[in-house]
Amino acid sequence: MADVVEVLVPGGKATAGPPLGPALGPLGINVKAVVDEINKKTATFNGMQVPVRVEVDAKKNFTISVGIPPTTALIMKEAGIEKGSGEPNTKTVGNIPLEAAVTIANMKLESMLSYDLKNAVKEVVGTCVSLGVTVSGKKPKDVIAEINTGVHDAVLKG
Repeated sequence: MADVVEVLVPGGKATAGPPLGPALGPLGINVKAVVDEINKKTATFNGMQVPVRVEVDAKKNFTISVGIPPTTALIMKEAGIEKGSGEPNTKTVGNIPLEAAVTIANMKLESMLSYDLKNAVKEVVGTCVSLGVTVSGKKPKDVIAEINTGVHDAVLKG
């Protein structure tokens, strides 16, 4: 029977400390080898929290699968901000182009509740509301209304 450890680690900067070390130590595998492998696989997500799944089989072999960072982390990286607005309805802290929202929606489409790209983009734009991030210089709610009326259909083919 395989043991499974699922954790959120900083992209490219995982360490043998918590949460990885204490979870992997009792499994009797080389924790440093696992950490090195995770850092290699998550290097492209530098500065973001990345979901990682480590499976260890009975022979102490491990396989690592890397998930996609949360939507908020992808938006914050795109907007170049460290954290969301403390007052999202009054203070904006960043801006992303609609095309970036489409790219994020494509990355996350499999794990989203939406069945199509148009609704997935509306989910991403909706997340911008709570972060205090504008989309193409407009309020996210206005962009969602534009998507609903078909203004952006050329960008949302999918």
